[in-house]
Amino acid sequence: MTTPSMEDYIEQIYNLIEAKGYARVSDIAEALNVHPSSVTKMVQKLDRDEYLNYERYRGLVLTAKGKKIGKRLVYRHELLEQFLEIIGVDQDNIYEDVEGIEHHLSWNAIDRIGDLVQYFEEEPSRIKDLRNVQQQNEND
Repeated sequence: MTTPSMEDYIEQIYNLIEAKGYARVSDIAEALNVHPSSVTKMVQKLDRDEYLNYERYRGLVLTAKGKKIGKRLVYRHELLEQFLEIIGVDQDNIYEDVEGIEHHLSWNAIDRIGDLVQYFEEEPSRIKDLRNVQQQNEND
């Protein structure tokens, strides 16, 4: 079972590996705005829990288990961003809002949000209709 903190690390490691082909402790620390010593402690824990393989001074590699959850965590993050965009949340607030809610939703809730995003994306006029409702509500 992962904690929100573990999920943040796995998600960031997954993103770094996807973008750069590797993830170093210093890269993770910079991305999460934490001290390298904190990253080392968490990486060691993730290694013990078999989410990644870590060798001091050599780097780390996600295991199949780590890749699977990393991919799912990135999907969750991107889906929530899409959802907040669709419902009209200001771009300036989306990242912080996603960070604030992503660990507090069940995977069932994530799946239902995915259904809703798909519903709106299948027919762009639905988003236009939503914007009209929002505009009417602002004028009331």
